[in-house]
Amino acid sequence: MTKVDFSSVPWGSVEWTNLVTLYLRAYESRSERPVLGDHEAAAAVDRIDYDFNRIRRTSLPASNQYLVALRAKQLDDWCTHFLRRQPEAVVLHLGCGLDGRAFRLDVPPSVSWFDVDQPGVIELRRKLYDDTERYRMIGSSVTDPHWLEQVRPGRPTLVVAEGLMMYLSEDEVRQLLARLTDRFDGGEMIFDTLSALAPLLSRLFTRGIIKWGVRDANVLQRWNPKLRLLERSPALAGYEMIPSPVVRLMYKLTWATPGRSYDVLNRFEF
Repeated sequence: MTKVDFSSVPWGSVEWTNLVTLYLRAYESRSERPVLGDHEAAAAVDRIDYDFNRIRRTSLPASNQYLVALRAKQLDDWCTHFLRRQPEAVVLHLGCGLDGRAFRLDVPPSVSWFDVDQPGVIELRRKLYDDTERYRMIGSSVTDPHWLEQVRPGRPTLVVAEGLMMYLSEDEVRQLLARLTDRFDGGEMIFDTLSALAPLLSRLFTRGIIKWGVRDANVLQRWNPKLRLLERSPALAGYEMIPSPVVRLMYKLTWATPGRSYDVLNRFEF
């Protein structure tokens, strides 16, 4: 097997964070009873030349693997349901990182899928994946309006953004949602949001990397009348599927506190 060199990825960078998430999905896929079972992530990790022991020591995979798996599983389920109804859709995976969702799901052959992320992240992705007639990668900040010119409107559109919106400012979120609903005729948007306390906690503990949080996602409908909230689900929902009794108890205890609503998954139509 030919290895791809990721040794130059700097610790703590955006690219490194995406590598950690990829590793956690791969780690979870190798459990006896996986929740997500992302074998695409496992295959990608096997191809990457990187000291994953460093990630293993810092990411606490025994427990944190499920933070990643539970969130991704719910978003995958929503994606699957939409694509079953709209097999000729366009999918915009914003802030895709190194996620292989386009290959993990059973995507109808008539779907056009676009993975969008910062140029440095897409440069890494291109070491793992190739553009095809129905799959393309776009290296751009999602806040730059020009990348949308590469996607032709006129088809039902699914927008997926996992672990993205909280890193944008409120104004950037408003503008992004407006650009998407103005360019595309209709479809769904699915993304997670953090608590309104998240930016404050981030300033105290993580150098303010979290820019935006919201107590009630219904506010987005007031920002943008084209949006209608269909469904919300705490990211920890489904913790009963965790096979480890000890880890499952940890998540159950968190579920019994307000912490269960810290990270919430939202499904909108427009």
